[in-house]
Amino acid sequence: MSRDLLVSIPATLAAILSLGVIPGCSSLPVAADAPLLEAGATLRDATGRTVGAVRFVQRHTGGVQLDVTVAGLSVGSHGIHLHTVGACEATGATPFGAAAGHLNPHGAAHGLQSPGGAHAGDLRNLDVGTDGTGRLRTMSDRVTLDDGAASLFDADGTAVVIHAGPDDQVSDPAGNSGARIACGVVQRP
Repeated sequence: MSRDLLVSIPATLAAILSLGVIPGCSSLPVAADAPLLEAGATLRDATGRTVGAVRFVQRHTGGVQLDVTVAGLSVGSHGIHLHTVGACEATGATPFGAAAGHLNPHGAAHGLQSPGGAHAGDLRNLDVGTDGTGRLRTMSDRVTLDDGAASLFDADGTAVVIHAGPDDQVSDPAGNSGARIACGVVQRP
């Protein structure tokens, strides 16, 4: 074997390994933003009518991306939060009251603009247009689909709740966002 060939083998091998792919192997490199874990929730109003869905994707780079789509809600901004209990019964004095308060495992104050916040379950407002549809795509580094204090899959689960009005992002405990108008339990696929 020539000396030039021996010198080029380590350089070629180093180039291949830097790509994270070894020829003939079935595993492919994982993109930095590829999904790590996924979950979803179907949103229903107090009558049981489906009004939307939420897709959760935990990324390798950290954080959970939420994609919310809704149809048939009133025009304007709506508070949307992750609640402590995965229960969405619309019965009783407070529809969806079984979902309890906002997910808040670290005892923070409420609101994305609060100096003492935010709850793990606090999210940006969901805006619904004149056609009754809305979409929110946001990231949260305060929750996880994996194990841990801020897991959406603890012993009693987690619910997504949409409120009648906008969240002011500072007032405890729920941002003055009004009645709960839609709810969905977070579930693994």
